[in-house]
Amino acid sequence: MFFVHIITTSLYSKWEQKRRNEQEADRRGCKPAPRVPRKGFLGFGYLLEGLAASRDDRHAHHVIEAFDTELGKDVHTVVVPIFDYELIVSRDPVNIQAVLATQSADWDVSEHRADSMRPLFGHGIFTSRGEYWKASRALIRPQFATEQINDLALFERHVWHLFAAIDKRKTGAWTIAFDIQPLFYNLALDVMTEMLYGYSVHSQDPSVRVELPTLPGLEGPDRENIGMHMDEGKAGVETRSALWKYRWLLPSREFFRHCAAVHKYAEWFVELRLRRGNSYMDEISTHQADRFVLLHELAKVNQDAVELRSQTLNVLSAGRDTTAALLGWIVYFLARHPSVWEKLRAEVLDLFGPYEPGDPTVPTGITFRRIRDAMPYMTAVVNETLRVAPVVPLNERVSLCDTTLPRGGGPQGDQPVFVSAGTQILIPTYALGMRPDIWGDDVREYRPERWIDSGGNKTGFEFVPFGGGVRQCIGQQLARLKTAYIIIRLMQRFDRVANAEVPADARTRFHHTIENRSGSGVQVRLRYA
Repeated sequence: MFFVHIITTSLYSKWEQKRRNEQEADRRGCKPAPRVPRKGFLGFGYLLEGLAASRDDRHAHHVIEAFDTELGKDVHTVVVPIFDYELIVSRDPVNIQAVLATQSADWDVSEHRADSMRPLFGHGIFTSRGEYWKASRALIRPQFATEQINDLALFERHVWHLFAAIDKRKTGAWTIAFDIQPLFYNLALDVMTEMLYGYSVHSQDPSVRVELPTLPGLEGPDRENIGMHMDEGKAGVETRSALWKYRWLLPSREFFRHCAAVHKYAEWFVELRLRRGNSYMDEISTHQADRFVLLHELAKVNQDAVELRSQTLNVLSAGRDTTAALLGWIVYFLARHPSVWEKLRAEVLDLFGPYEPGDPTVPTGITFRRIRDAMPYMTAVVNETLRVAPVVPLNERVSLCDTTLPRGGGPQGDQPVFVSAGTQILIPTYALGMRPDIWGDDVREYRPERWIDSGGNKTGFEFVPFGGGVRQCIGQQLARLKTAYIIIRLMQRFDRVANAEVPADARTRFHHTIENRSGSGVQVRLRYA
């Protein structure tokens, strides 16, 4: 009888909640959005299909197929039932603007997402909500002022290590066929660890080492494997997030082992900074002592070791992975579109001239301002790459209270939709970038010129590669600057890039480990200028 009472009470509670929601929707003048039919055992069908698509590196395509085949190409906001809860999926810019900006007070990142990410990254700007998030942003944001991130000399040092790694593949005028994607991840990791901690892990060239001071009672950081531990930890986060509140079903021993290794790496530098105080830069700096180091700056206003570890790890993951993935995708598409390569390289050479061998110093004339203001085709290439291969494949929020979406309800999809408190909404950025009614009938074509033709106007909420509104990524300018600078230097050094994937017309694979990278790598050959 006890269990019968529990089941009866639960069913009555759900019925009462449904009735209340319907009454509130009527009061607000809302109409229901289309619903996809419940699928699979206990309604887990869509969740299992999504996990299978992710394993096959086609989750981004799967979302569009689910929209178009289940409800039609003109439906852009749907309700998806999964077991005992429902979520909303929307590729409508008007609804996205409401969630991220105009009605952002009604929404926040879900606690499930935050709980999935915290074991690896801790409490920080990307894993917190509410007041804690506001405090994190206030702590981090001043450090990303233009004058702080405009350290092209730091980028250049690591570009030379990239060149050296590529030169190992040289055979005559060309390189052999190789995957350049891991080299971009090494470069981004090396740049970010130096920017964050004052010391580069030098994953691109392990023979380049800076001896660190010893800390009594504390073992030195694992320099060799930090990238591997981050990748394995992020893969675990991706699966945990996909499983929503059922992530407890996953085995976790290996996941937490990788998390602990990543924490240990950051903790060593935090402890060194806290013990050395303002002399920290003298201890580990191999270049100018007054350069920007995020940990050093954060410790001037916060001395909590766990907070410093968490905030720097949040920035390390975002700064490394988005930039590396974006670089990989740009070269991936340039290798398949030689006319785009030629046009972009002409812009580079016209502004900055050809490659000049010498010391690893920033070539004359390359500045942040010129990259930002004088390279319209570079901007178009970056934007088009982010449209067809968004490095953040999915965004999400959860409603903090009863609220509404501006449209998606009713027979024509033009009526507001009621959203009860605690409802998750998913924003599929790839599906948004593949809408022909927004981007044109050639939506699946990689064509940077569309950004020139439109005058750059498509930069509203139909284009949100770094999110939008109050939680828009504070590091997007850093990501764009690093990406453009490295592409400039590659184009000065190499005059041709050839697609080396076999077969050459293999499908594009979107591999999600929080960020979206090429699942088949970036297989290319480069010709020296």
